[in-house]
Amino acid sequence: MAFPHVSAFTRSIRRTENGTAAESSSKPELLKQLETLDARVRLLVEECGPAGELPVRMPPETTRVWGVPFARVTLESTLSQIERLVAARRPSFFITANLNYAMLTAERPELRRLNEQAAFIVADGMPIVWRSRWSANPLPERVAGSELIYAISNLAATRGFRLFLLGGGPGVAEQTAERLVARYPGLQIVGTECPPFRPLSDDEDEALCQRIRDARPDLLFVAFGQPKGELWLAERLERLQVPVSVQLGASFDFVAGQVDRAPRWIQRLGLEWLHRIGQDPRRLAPRYAKNIAFLAGCVARDLVGRGQAE
Repeated sequence: MAFPHVSAFTRSIRRTENGTAAESSSKPELLKQLETLDARVRLLVEECGPAGELPVRMPPETTRVWGVPFARVTLESTLSQIERLVAARRPSFFITANLNYAMLTAERPELRRLNEQAAFIVADGMPIVWRSRWSANPLPERVAGSELIYAISNLAATRGFRLFLLGGGPGVAEQTAERLVARYPGLQIVGTECPPFRPLSDDEDEALCQRIRDARPDLLFVAFGQPKGELWLAERLERLQVPVSVQLGASFDFVAGQVDRAPRWIQRLGLEWLHRIGQDPRRLAPRYAKNIAFLAGCVARDLVGRGQAE
């Protein structure tokens, strides 16, 4: 099945723009809109079922590590998945899961159920990627939320997707929005909010969801922390009506300049957690101590299992 009309019209506009008839200043903007429409139509065609009638999701293949079904995706293919979900126009969310999230999943049955609802889960931690290499289908790479926020914003600016930022400390979402718009000209950020840290009343919660719906974002970034952000999104998925939502944790702080990321060489060694402990030891040291204990237990069980299998 093909839709040549949009592509042909786009090519005709481009020829006109390049020729002597290109007089209207509105044509570059029209061309951009047509190219965006062309891309969305192509994505919808790719996702059509055998009858070519309704778009269907094509989730990536997964590898289970410590109870979490991680998608075998790269940063680039993650963006392709996001673009398909936006084109499908159905409410969805995906998860960026690190070692801490794997530990929380082991402790909380509701997260195991939530993981099955997610469109896909990316591995935001080198220990997860390293462990996957013991399996027949290893994960190709780490997909860090702190890098994904930039990559998705670039995609949104290119494709004309609308973005809403929710969460973080007072003023952080606004600072994040300002820096992203400055970095990616044309990025449409249609709303930012930093709700109070206290629980919202039912009326306040519904009003917040309504404001997000009214803004009509294609993408919703949430910074509520793990696992609050993931649970919040899953519980309000249908009420929000956002095609793609994701909890991005500390990524707002990184973009806004509130927190410095570790140097690349530390990230490649999987030691970014040490850098972060040094920045906020009182809050993060207890959490990472639990993570290390969880990791040690998992590795010990894995080694015993491999030894018995051999």
